Amino acid sequence: MNCYALTSIAPEIIRELQRGKARTIELQSTHNVITLAGLEPGSAVFMTSENLEDLTPGDSGIIVELIALSITMKRMVEFTQGLHYEERERMSARIKVRCIGSSTVKNVSQESLIRPVAVEVVKSACYHAL
Repeated sequence: MNCYALTSIAPEIIRELQRGKARTIELQSTHNVITLAGLEPGSAVFMTSENLEDLTPGDSGIIVELIALSITMKRMVEFTQGLHYEERERMSARIKVRCIGSSTVKNVSQESLIRPVAVEVVKSACYHAL
């Protein structure tokens, strides 16, 4: 299965999603916001706790379904030494996702830093003996 990847996700968030409930998370990493900018609700996305630079075949993660997506700009004001202040804008993405299942990376392709990271994943199968 080919899909885009969200990297550097906290392991606690991945464990929470694996419990089965849909959750809303906010992402501020530039590479993750770029990846989400081209997606629509209903898309499948691979999420992993691995850093973008360290993502290689064999890394594990989960496949999630994108339920809702909102990309916004936030204005931040920082005061320094009483008289000076600095105003910044930060782009962030809020997504609501639901876990589909565990998976492992088979192949990674990244054209550049300003393009989404595409991965080929293999959905893990789990069998229970009765």
